[in-house]
Amino acid sequence: AEGKLQDPVVLEAEVRRMLKDPRSESLATKFGSQWLHLDELDAMTPNLFHYPEWDLTLTEAMKREVELFFDSIVREDRNVLDLVTASDTFVNGRLARHYGLGHVFGTDFQRVEFPEDYRRGLLGKGAILTLTSLADRTSPVYRGKWVMEVLMGTPPPPPPPNIPSFESTAGSENGRILTTRERMEEHRSNPTCNACHRLMDPIGLALDNFDVTGQWRSRENGMSLDTRGTYYDDTPVNSPQELTEILLKRPIPIVRTF
Repeated sequence: AEGKLQDPVVLEAEVRRMLKDPRSESLATKFGSQWLHLDELDAMTPNLFHYPEWDLTLTEAMKREVELFFDSIVREDRNVLDLVTASDTFVNGRLARHYGLGHVFGTDFQRVEFPEDYRRGLLGKGAILTLTSLADRTSPVYRGKWVMEVLMGTPPPPPPPNIPSFESTAGSENGRILTTRERMEEHRSNPTCNACHRLMDPIGLALDNFDVTGQWRSRENGMSLDTRGTYYDDTPVNSPQELTEILLKRPIPIVRTF
């Protein structure tokens, strides 16, 4: 049997046979979920004062969307890079309403195409954007770290000891609530902090038009969002679309990590 499986044709046929078994769904619900950190979504409850429409049905729908999306990549033998470029996804009525898609209703999941480029791949999925946020604000740091660790396989080093936390930075100035970016810039003015933040922050800021629940926004605390950043190779990155283009310029880390 081992000798036969060394034949690529026989091996491919065996893989296809195994994928027809219902148990192969565990590639998405177990392996894919663990790799993408979907279990962390269960511990995330957005602040209901700011996000009153959030509930557990939305949490479950977001997780199922990513599982079905991952399953389609494997089962349909799609390009691994579809994980960051694909415009299709799976939604039920609850999740479609959250995304602003008006043509899907009920509890069954349907395959749909996003009309917006910024929703492509995993970086536009509500589950990923929510689990990399905090209850009351987005976290460009968490989002940048997730991309580096999960997609690129290059996790940033842990923060050094005795570094003041982000939350210890001032939240307001002259009676005005500061944006997340403004507080980040104050936090990373410490040279020790800046060494890692200069790698993570531009990635996360490119995704900051997504709020805590993954909905698109253009303002924070009444201020226009500033998502401008510079990737470590000096490439400007200001949006999810530009971040995807940058990642695709170096596809090997994504494929190797997968």
